[in-house]
Amino acid sequence: MVTTLRRWLAPARSVPVTRWRATTRWKGSPATLAILVVGLWLFGTGEALLVDSELGVSPWTVLAEGVDLQSGIGIGWATFLISLAVLVLWVPLRERPGLGTLANAVIIALALGVTAPLLPGPTAVGWQAAEVAGGIALIGLGSGLYLTCGLGPGPRDGWMTGVHQRSGIPITLVRALIEITVLGAGWALGGTVGVGTVAFALFIGPSVGYGLRLVSRLDGTGARAPTDEAPATEA
Repeated sequence: MVTTLRRWLAPARSVPVTRWRATTRWKGSPATLAILVVGLWLFGTGEALLVDSELGVSPWTVLAEGVDLQSGIGIGWATFLISLAVLVLWVPLRERPGLGTLANAVIIALALGVTAPLLPGPTAVGWQAAEVAGGIALIGLGSGLYLTCGLGPGPRDGWMTGVHQRSGIPITLVRALIEITVLGAGWALGGTVGVGTVAFALFIGPSVGYGLRLVSRLDGTGARAPTDEAPATEA
């Protein structure tokens, strides 16, 4: 019983296979596409909550700010170049893009733009903290939904899934290590770090893991890793 309970409470170690998982990264059933959109919309809504909390930006924005401070190229260009660098890192990891990769950029931005103006803005520290917690939780759940569609990850999530597939390290730990490393690099370059930024770096990994676990339970398939994306074991 203890083992069963521990398995139920533990975050997922990998992206589970679901009934709606697409067979190709560029085409999905109507149900798969609907789940992809819902997942990415929740992701974007979570981002909006973090922005509205005014307790700090994401670690990746801290890194972009730091790069801008050191180079003077502007935070927009810094964000763009960092995204390109992350995509280049996909090559040795043998990660592949797909329809979800493109949808990631469009739908998250749309959800953020629609949701942010509707939020009331922080009125107290307790409300700010609730927005940070809610944002992290929604990003975790949204990640669990869209990643299980099998239509390809977003640029940064692709780094996470690629490292996991090649190394076998649990996806929760991979995501946490990436965010903490990015945060440290951004801070070292002079980027502004807030309480919400630190909370995001520490808790987004577990949030994604639990999001994947919840989705696998809802689907009833457990947390079995895709056979074509199992972690590499050969040198």
